[in-house]
Amino acid sequence: MRNIGIIIGKQLKDTFKNKTVLVQFVMFPAMTLLMENAISMPGMPENFFTKLFSVMYMGMAPLTAAASIIAEEKEKNTLRALTMANVKAWEYLAGVGLYIWVICMAGAGIMATTLPAEGIPFFLSVMAIGFIISIAVGASVGVFAPNQMVATSLVVPVMLVFSFAPMLAMFNDKIEKVARIFYTQQLRDLMNQMAFDGIKTENVIVLVINALLAVMIFFAAFKRKGLE
Repeated sequence: MRNIGIIIGKQLKDTFKNKTVLVQFVMFPAMTLLMENAISMPGMPENFFTKLFSVMYMGMAPLTAAASIIAEEKEKNTLRALTMANVKAWEYLAGVGLYIWVICMAGAGIMATTLPAEGIPFFLSVMAIGFIISIAVGASVGVFAPNQMVATSLVVPVMLVFSFAPMLAMFNDKIEKVARIFYTQQLRDLMNQMAFDGIKTENVIVLVINALLAVMIFFAAFKRKGLE
């Protein structure tokens, strides 16, 4: 736990130096507050921008942050130094993952201020699940990529699929049918219900499958590449 705490502290300091990662955490909560308070049109669904940007936030911020952080530290040989300092691989990954999850949940908490009080616990629960899956996917890319440039090239198409598919599915039935296999689309559906009793079997099955696939891909990447 001490090593994990040190890793979290290190990442907090590095965040303010890495503007690319910092922007990912700030952009969507800020856009949500701005759009929800500045735009109102007849017929617009309630909390439209909060639900829209929250799914994009899940599919972008934790995924790109995990990939970028891990790949950058591999490239700079920071991980080699940590290993020599007796920090185990799982401690490093747990520290990075927990750090990203906490920062993302803080952003989700800001976005939740636009919702009715009774909907906030459900919203935060949905966001928490989405962040965990996205972190696992991003960590897989970061572990597999030899450097930050390759990690960016690999993570961008994955990020675009997970973050934009639910948005496009609102306007196209064919895309919606395909997007249903992704966890972000299922979480988008749950947000439309905004209630625990609105959870369906399909939602649970797709989320579990996506989570298992993300974990399996991560361990496959880690077994092949490690953190060196």
